Amino acid sequence: MHQTLAPTIPSVSSQNSDTIYILLSIYNGALYLNEQLASLEQQNHTDWVLLWRDDGSTDNSQAIMQAFTAKVGHARCKAVGLENGRHKGVQNSYSTLLAAVPDNAMAAFCDQDDVWLPDKLTRGWQALLATPITQPGLYCARQTLTDRHLVATGLSPHLPSQTSFLEAMTQNIATGCTVILSPAACRLLKACPPPAGKILHDWWAYLMVCAAGGRVVTDNQPVLLYRQHGANTVGSQARFMHRAFAALKRGRHAFMAIFWANTQTLLANRDHVAPQNVQSLLILEKGLHSGLAGLLARFSILRQLPDLKRHGMMEQLVFKLWFLLG
Repeated sequence: MHQTLAPTIPSVSSQNSDTIYILLSIYNGALYLNEQLASLEQQNHTDWVLLWRDDGSTDNSQAIMQAFTAKVGHARCKAVGLENGRHKGVQNSYSTLLAAVPDNAMAAFCDQDDVWLPDKLTRGWQALLATPITQPGLYCARQTLTDRHLVATGLSPHLPSQTSFLEAMTQNIATGCTVILSPAACRLLKACPPPAGKILHDWWAYLMVCAAGGRVVTDNQPVLLYRQHGANTVGSQARFMHRAFAALKRGRHAFMAIFWANTQTLLANRDHVAPQNVQSLLILEKGLHSGLAGLLARFSILRQLPDLKRHGMMEQLVFKLWFLLG
């Protein structure tokens, strides 16, 4: 496992709890939901509470969750934000769930269609134990990729041995269904919400923890079966060439809109960002200009900030092209 150590953020007075709050946003997930719930019951780390929110499903997802609640008890399975049942989208739904996590507890993102291996929570919990109480920490891991029937088709990409804030600006390595957040990281994300509609919850969590100078722990042991069925919010491509071409297909404008929105949102929350990273953001801000002045500024930025890169060679070439075009 790799970890990056950095400055801290203020803590709450109480000690951290061993309870992990599992955050599950559901949207028409009835087809695979029971298998995911069964895998939660089989976790070796048994001190968990499931917080779930239905994001406006039209199938029987809520009925499945109500049956599960009756089975494990209301203290262990709690509905959040169901007062109107409207569709908020993935980002807002997980923000609603995160807001319900106690300030002294860890939180784990959970997808509706995966199957967790029994040691998933244990590995993340143990990995984050070494994180100082005031320091944001994030754990993420690889996944075994499967088809819709859970037949293994490969592994998600190997996680890098090192990462940095500027690398987090260009690329997300923290697949949400594997992410576990320390209590300090949960508090940080509550204080610094993502730019509306621009970035998914997992990338923002990874980016914000890195920005704050937090501790990122990567685990190259697969911890879940990541079902690929064509309706995933975000899929996974195991081969870097496929991932680079997928990025090209999504297009420059979508990525750069996210990049600049993240830059501006992080600067707006600079009180929660480590000083050296604020300086990098101020340099990046110069690249927002259009025309020749902006192009020259972005050439200069790539020289000034050599860590502004992606982990794969092809993906890095795509990023440089998009960044220079602005």
